[in-house]
Amino acid sequence: MEEELYDVSMASRMETIHSDIRGPVYLEANRMAEEGILVLKLNTGNPGAFGFKMPKSVREVLMSSLERAVPYCDVKGMPEARRAICDYHIRRGLQRVSPDDIFIGNGVSEIATMIATAMFSPGDEVLIPAPSYSLWTNVTIIAGAKPVLYICDEQNAWYPDVADIRAKITPKTKAILLINPNNPTGAVYPDGLQREILALAAEHHLAVIADEIYDRLVMDGLPHNSAAALEPDMPIITCNGLSKSHIICGFRCGWMCVSGPERFKKDVTETVHKLASMRLCGNALTQLVIPAALADEDSTRAMLVPGGRLYEQREATCAALEKIPGISFVKNHAAFYLFPKIDTEKFNITDDRQFAMDVLHGTGVLFVPGSGFDWPKPDHFRLVMLPHAQTLRRAMEDIGRFLESYRQN
Repeated sequence: MEEELYDVSMASRMETIHSDIRGPVYLEANRMAEEGILVLKLNTGNPGAFGFKMPKSVREVLMSSLERAVPYCDVKGMPEARRAICDYHIRRGLQRVSPDDIFIGNGVSEIATMIATAMFSPGDEVLIPAPSYSLWTNVTIIAGAKPVLYICDEQNAWYPDVADIRAKITPKTKAILLINPNNPTGAVYPDGLQREILALAAEHHLAVIADEIYDRLVMDGLPHNSAAALEPDMPIITCNGLSKSHIICGFRCGWMCVSGPERFKKDVTETVHKLASMRLCGNALTQLVIPAALADEDSTRAMLVPGGRLYEQREATCAALEKIPGISFVKNHAAFYLFPKIDTEKFNITDDRQFAMDVLHGTGVLFVPGSGFDWPKPDHFRLVMLPHAQTLRRAMEDIGRFLESYRQN
């Protein structure tokens, strides 16, 4: 039949959806790799792809309990897994939460989709940090709501600008998103700053969504306190998971914990239950390992201290970047991301996606342009610091040599 008979338009809401982590520059990197060109992929936080191994505690439980994951499990998650998650959050200071306030999903990605679908209506506005993991702007748009970006201040350790948040609250604002520790900056927010933002949310009767999946990957002796622990009476949904801290990204392990007023908890859990029921259950194999993983803090901690892989890889990357004229950065204190700044005047950069493509072609190093994290200027990019220290050091040196003669056309 004639091709024009199949002229079916796609949903208009998808026009602004983007995921630059696996976007056009990534696809070009794959094409190059297929042609035999060596590519170092620093675009995605996937520890298992760089030789990190799941902890022995996780492996043992998984291998001894496989049969338990064959049938569907509870739509909210296996009871023992939800009890372990609840106990974890209580140890982190959350109050008046129970396993009934927990939903286990296929990664925080699915959890974020459920939250947005359950909470946001067309016309609602959601305050989201910039820079920000684009998952949150995407699910907000798909839900029909409007993401409103508030600025995190690079001159102030990448902390959220509370005045900017206040200025962007309108009668349509429904919720504030906190990503702490932050992706892509690796910033860890002090309690006083969190309390300021939570007080602002309380003043305007807003819900808070706290993405805290990197809370176990904090370095340099910095404390990290959960937003919901600081203000137990506020309506807060805390998101967390095991993908990064226990090297099981492919297992897709994430969850949400709802705290605050009983009416809020009831409304959220009843609505999310409808969505969770549509997919029957989360990955049951994942849920088998949650109790053992949350009891195993040592394997994660070992990566974060001097001599540990994540610590030493960060140190190598930062030391090498410091030597490159035209590149500056705020050192991360959590996770394995760095969000360096480019001197756009020095390199005549007006398009950060083109800059990322040019570096890929010139060096074989793949990273994500800052616009992929909803940063409004073409002057940043995100690096993932997961390869061994020597590999990262060489990659930064390659970028430095490339920039010696680079100017964007």
